[in-house]
Amino acid sequence: MTLRTARRASLVDQVIDQLREEIATGVWPVGAKIPPEPALTQSLGVGRNTVREAIRALTHAGLLECRQGDGTYVRATSELSGAVRRRLATAELIEILEVRRGLEVEAARLAAARRTDNDIDAIDAALKRRETAYAAADHGEYVEADLAFHTAVVEATHNRVLTDLYHDFGSALRASIGTAGILLRHADVPHGPIAAAIKAGDAEAAAEATHACLGEILRLAGKRALDRSEDAEISAPA
Repeated sequence: MTLRTARRASLVDQVIDQLREEIATGVWPVGAKIPPEPALTQSLGVGRNTVREAIRALTHAGLLECRQGDGTYVRATSELSGAVRRRLATAELIEILEVRRGLEVEAARLAAARRTDNDIDAIDAALKRRETAYAAADHGEYVEADLAFHTAVVEATHNRVLTDLYHDFGSALRASIGTAGILLRHADVPHGPIAAAIKAGDAEAAAEATHACLGEILRLAGKRALDRSEDAEISAPA
């Protein structure tokens, strides 16, 4: 760990800042279990009550999650990230897909203008992985590969705010891609045009290809929701 001994006033605030830094820099990634209280008190050189108060504050802010009898885990990388995750937990699939489309269309546009050779390699590798998983009808791998493709595109923007925000969508995106994977089991929406446009440096073509891709997924998701609604009405007692 890179924790430093807190020596000045406002110890709780100092401890909060240091714990937040461990989270923000990825030393403690999302989903990881942070060190127990005794280890933190020793590393920081403060009392257990100070550590508990700091953890309580970060838990309230949504960065940490205390699991009774298990420990404390990283839930989000920032207060904004925590708020986004809480909101997405109760969002409808269509709402998530609409926001996802907005983020990914702009990401594709920026990626086409800023991508490096390494970015292109990452996008191509994710695309190949996605196509292989689809051909093998491996739904779980398909979901992960599809997310890896879109994440590679976002990371090619080299916009840290956009990248962080997209990563905050992680679990919700898995759910939306998973649903799309079921919807598209026999009608996959090609992602090759997105990769090709980014590789060619054509920002408008990249944005248009991404808009078309997410637009089709939205259409199919909306159709599925409508079908379910109609089925519910038919099966409802008179």
